[in-house]
Amino acid sequence: MEEQQFLARLYATHQARGQKIPSPAEVCGWLEGLLTVMFPELAERRYRNERELSQHYQQLKLKLFTILQTIEEELPGTAQELEESFLQQVPGIYELLQKDADAILAGDPAAVSRTEVIRTYPGFRAIAVYRMAHAFQDLGVPLIPRVLTEHVHSNTGIDIHPAANIGERFCIDHGTGVVIGETVDIGNNVKIYQGVTLGALSVRKEYAKTKRHPTIEDDVVIYSGATILGGDTVIGQGSIIGGNVWVTKSVAPHSRVYYKNMEQQQEVQHP
Repeated sequence: MEEQQFLARLYATHQARGQKIPSPAEVCGWLEGLLTVMFPELAERRYRNERELSQHYQQLKLKLFTILQTIEEELPGTAQELEESFLQQVPGIYELLQKDADAILAGDPAAVSRTEVIRTYPGFRAIAVYRMAHAFQDLGVPLIPRVLTEHVHSNTGIDIHPAANIGERFCIDHGTGVVIGETVDIGNNVKIYQGVTLGALSVRKEYAKTKRHPTIEDDVVIYSGATILGGDTVIGQGSIIGGNVWVTKSVAPHSRVYYKNMEQQQEVQHP
């Protein structure tokens, strides 16, 4: 194919598709702006009065509207309806994130303040972005949820699918290498460490619409390197999953799963 033909083909592709794809830079810039309004710990500016903060928030609302307009043909409603529906959820997301920050502060002996958690902890940032992406996912907004979660994935090493369901007071400690799949269900007061995978037993495409990932009930702790797979796998309430274990079957509530000494034999202790 000659260069001119190739460039003409690329141009035609851009004309056909480019107008319907939101700019990742714009989406991520909007995200960072919203986070700085919600959390002064993340802000580089200081508002002199409430009106100034309100004006910034109104600018972010307009920015979101223009982003949604880009993909309006693919939305389940108008850009304005989806913008309003998302923003109605922001106060609730804010309250959830306050609880997440408190859980991280309480769960990490090295954390000295909520300010430190919000400003510096990759786990908190990943959870914050996930909760916003999840709201868009629930509204049926295409592309934007994955743009957001892949943005924070590249920054933190934490990969949370926007469709996963995660309860209150969620704590990710350290976080690097954490993977949480699309159909994962996580209850309240769950804590996970770095390198944890909550994944599927099979990646066959025909299973795309099924429950492929595990359920983690309330008050569970999952230590580093643990791999928990399968849509029928349930980790019962109050259980502790030790480091580097491989779990593909359900675990009763209040169980302990771990490797015994140096023998590399996985054991389960039931209550």
